[in-house]
Parts: sequence; structure tokens; C-alpha cells
Amino acid sequence: MALLIALALFVAQVVNFALLLNERKRIRIEQATRPAVTRLVDAADGNSAEGPLFGRNGGIDLLPASPIRNDREHRADVEAALRDALADTGVKFGRIETEVRPIAANDPRMKRWRQRGLQRWLRATDEIVIAVQQPGRGWLVLRAPWRRGDLGFVWGLVAQTLILYGIILLPVLWIGRRLSRPLRDLAAAARDFTPGRHDAIEERGPQDVRDVIAAFNALRLRVTGMLDEKDRMLGAIGHDLRTPLAALRVRIESVEDDDDRARMADTIDEMNRTLDDILSLARVGKPSEPITDVDVAALVDAVVEDFRDLDQPVQFDEPVRLRMKLRPTLMRRAVRNLIENALKYGGAAEVRLREDERQVVIEVADRGPGIPADRLADVFDPFTRLEASRNKDTGGIGLGLALTRAITRDAGGEVVLASRPEGGLRATIVLPR
Repeated sequence: MALLIALALFVAQVVNFALLLNERKRIRIEQATRPAVTRLVDAADGNSAEGPLFGRNGGIDLLPASPIRNDREHRADVEAALRDALADTGVKFGRIETEVRPIAANDPRMKRWRQRGLQRWLRATDEIVIAVQQPGRGWLVLRAPWRRGDLGFVWGLVAQTLILYGIILLPVLWIGRRLSRPLRDLAAAARDFTPGRHDAIEERGPQDVRDVIAAFNALRLRVTGMLDEKDRMLGAIGHDLRTPLAALRVRIESVEDDDDRARMADTIDEMNRTLDDILSLARVGKPSEPITDVDVAALVDAVVEDFRDLDQPVQFDEPVRLRMKLRPTLMRRAVRNLIENALKYGGAAEVRLREDERQVVIEVADRGPGIPADRLADVFDPFTRLEASRNKDTGGIGLGLALTRAITRDAGGEVVLASRPEGGLRATIVLPR
């Protein structure tokens, strides 16, 4: 708003400058030509309305030739104005020539000008010499004061513009700040919205802005209430499903066939894992675990040791200690999911942890069949499994990577998948420092 108003003021002032400078130029030409015309007409008629200023005939010299030099500054606009004005008098004149000359500070005429009180001459830095040819007599030559520059006038207009900018733009900037600050706070609150937080934004600014902030505060309360209701519903569903699953686990003990009993137990375990994944994915946006200061190297090493205790081929070169603020249980789940995928589809996992000034990277690589480049984004969708490149007997319902990405984004990071040149897949968790 301020920039638009400043631009509009600038354009208006440019137009104003042009009009004023043009008017000032016209007035300056009139000041030089109007007295000159009167004196030239008087001289042509042989009369003089005033005493001599210098030379004869009322300050006009009569010379046989024009004193104007071609290498000096000429004023075509003054010549045209004189020609038009003299044509209106009916007196016949020939050629008209002009020349602008500087006036020296020690010019002897200065003393006479002071005595006669000719301030318009004393303020001038130059004089314009006007030579008018009078047929049969020679050249009538007179001089008039000529103020060359408009620098002072221009600086006055610049000062006027700055004052105008101050008078208009300062209130506009104050109004813009009064509008923009609550809007910036509203935008920041919308970006940082976290379910469960009920901190209302202060309603300030103009009435329209206060209405928007009040609507956002009410919307946040409604969204938080809906999420709370969803969590209560998920808790009830989890309880209602785990109860019959536990009852089934007890009942399968009465099955005499060991193979059937083992397959039933595996099915119940898979249903419990699926239920845990679904509930975890649904609750990532509103975690109950607080953010704590965690040693990331120790966290990853603990996850790796869990797999090694089960005789799983997981390689990890433990680096130096690296502390960050995050939710440890959720991050363990994310790293565990990546290692499980590497073991399922690659047979082994290679885990690395590195850092730089801006980020921490947890990398899990395998030597399995990998994922086609055009399907790398699809595997993050819930319940998506790429059967063309993975064994359909490996189990799972396609929630592992979706849950990992949700956990990582909740921590402010991102999960990146890339194929390895030597074969296999590299899954990377990138966390900001």
C-alpha cells in the first residue's frame, strides 16, 4: 500500500515538476522579452522612456554589425518570443539574434546597478544580449538579466516532495503496520497450529482483521475438539478390537494341531501389529509423548541391538554422540520400520548416521530389488505395496513407510528414498538441527 501510494505521489510530482518548470521558463522568457520589446520600439521611434543605463538611447546601442558570436550560447526560444512580440507592434525589424554571457563579479556595471537599485540585475549571474536588425539603421543591441539555472527551484520542489511524503506516507505506514502485524501473527499461528494447544491469538487491529482472528480462534477450537473426539473413538476401537483378539488367543490353545495353532497365533499377532500401526499413524498429528533431549546415536544403536538380539544381519558403525530434541519413542518406531523393510526385502540392513551444520541424517540401505523410480512416491501412501518388485509373502499392509514419513515430518524432517547404483534401496531420514 505504501509503495503504491509513493509511486502515485512520485508520478504526480513529476507531472507537477514539468508544469512548474515549463511555467517558470515562460515567465523567465517574458521577463527578458517584454521590457526589451518596449525599449526596442521606443528606440526605433527615436524615443526613450527612461534614462540611459549604458550606451545611448535608453540602454540600447546602435551598432553597424551584430555583436553576437556564433560560438556562444544562443536562445532560440527568446528569439521566437521576440519575433512574435515585435510583429504585433507593427514596427519593421529584420533578423533577431541572442547570446547568453556570464557577468563577472567585478564588472564595473555592478556599481551603477547598485546605485539605481536594479536588484533584478544584481541577482542575475548572466546577461542575455539581444541584437535586432533595423533596416537602414543597423543593429539595435540591448542587454537584460538572465538567471541561468533552476537548481534552487528544483531543490525547493524536492524538499516539498519529501515533506509531502512524510505527511502522507508516515500515516499510511502506521496503518499498514497496524494491519500487517496481526495478519502476520495469524499466518504464523496457522502454520504452527498443533492439536491440543488452546492458546488464542489476541484480537487486535481493524474490525475486519479482528473478525478474521476471532473466526480462526473458533475454528481452531472446533478442529481440536474434532481431533479429541477422533482420539477417543480410536481408543475405544482399539480396546474393543484387542479384547476379542485376546480371547481368540486364549481359545486357540485348545486347538490340538500344532501347525493350525501356530498359524492362528501368527494371524492374531499380525492383526495386533496392523492395529498398532493404524492407531499410531492416526495419532502422529497429536502425539502424547513430549519432546526431550535425546542422543540420536544411542537411540539408533538401541534399535539396531534389538534386531541383533534376534540374530538379524544389521550393520551399524556407531558415530560420536549426537544430541537433538525430538520424541524418542516415535523416532525409534520410524527407524525400526526402515530396518524391518530392509530386512524383509533386502535380507540385510546397513545403518549409518552422519551430521553437518544444518541437519542430521539417518540412512538405512539394503541390497534388495529396490523400487522403480516412477513408484518411489507411491510407497508412502497408506496400504500401498508394490507387488511387482516385492515378495507377496513378506506380510504387512503397507503402513510402515507412511508411518515413518508422518513421524519424521512431525519432527520437522523428511524421508527420502533413492535407488543405489550398486543395487538396492537407500532410505534416508533427514532431520534439521
